[in-house]
Amino acid sequence: MADQTNTSYAPTFTLGGDLTVNRMGYGAMRITGEGIWGPPQDHDESIRVLKRAVELGINFIDTADSYGPNVSEELIAEALHPYRAGLVIATKGGLLRTGPNQWPINAHPNHLREALEGSLKRLKLDQIDLYQLHRVDPEVPFEKTLEFLQQAQKDGLVKHIGLSEVSVEQIKKAQEYVKVVSVQNMYSVDNRKWEAELKYCEQNDMAFIPWYPLNGGNTEALGKLEKIGQKYEASKQQIALSWLLHRSPNILLIPGTSKVKHLEENAKATSISLSQEDMDALESLSK
Repeated sequence: MADQTNTSYAPTFTLGGDLTVNRMGYGAMRITGEGIWGPPQDHDESIRVLKRAVELGINFIDTADSYGPNVSEELIAEALHPYRAGLVIATKGGLLRTGPNQWPINAHPNHLREALEGSLKRLKLDQIDLYQLHRVDPEVPFEKTLEFLQQAQKDGLVKHIGLSEVSVEQIKKAQEYVKVVSVQNMYSVDNRKWEAELKYCEQNDMAFIPWYPLNGGNTEALGKLEKIGQKYEASKQQIALSWLLHRSPNILLIPGTSKVKHLEENAKATSISLSQEDMDALESLSK
């Protein structure tokens, strides 16, 4: 085993100043059917995954009305409601579904109102802990979308508000209307397009939630992850997740899977303490 003493990371992060969660969360997109469309191939395994996640100490679950659509939220309620104290369920609105792997954007207030009401009903909640705008809609004035989110928060339907796939400029614009507590952008050891946004979140005490945290991986990245993994008796996926935990104290992880075995493997990434040498080696990967 490699030297475990060189680096460490904070195991928790507090969202919005009042919701403390473990930084290893779970993304509930993959518990739906192929193309994130319809029911899962193995319903019972999806229920087991959700129950096992909570057993493992995961208390941050990320979903969206568009996953299925509706299926992911329905399964979460089926498996976990009534929810144990401290379990934070984050969901998103702002995408339509017209078929498998099809994701048209619609962040018009009328659609968001319908989406939010649906999420509350499916999740059996009176208030969403973290409601995230899935995408900024180029066809709708951003101000109109933000006014809806602002009003939904005033009405008590959502506790905290987050954004997804946004630039620093867009985050700043949103902050004119609401307190932004999280940003969910694509990010991984070999895909750091949103580095400036990560740093902005870190400086402003916002959670940064990387989606697609394992990426497809280029040959160089996969080779280096695998080589480092051998030192820790860990998979390349576990090393990629561990790197993110070490990378910044405000990163919340939401790796997704439809299998209990993979869920347990992902969770083990929290026990890996990467050496500074290995962090430097991963830092040097292409961006």
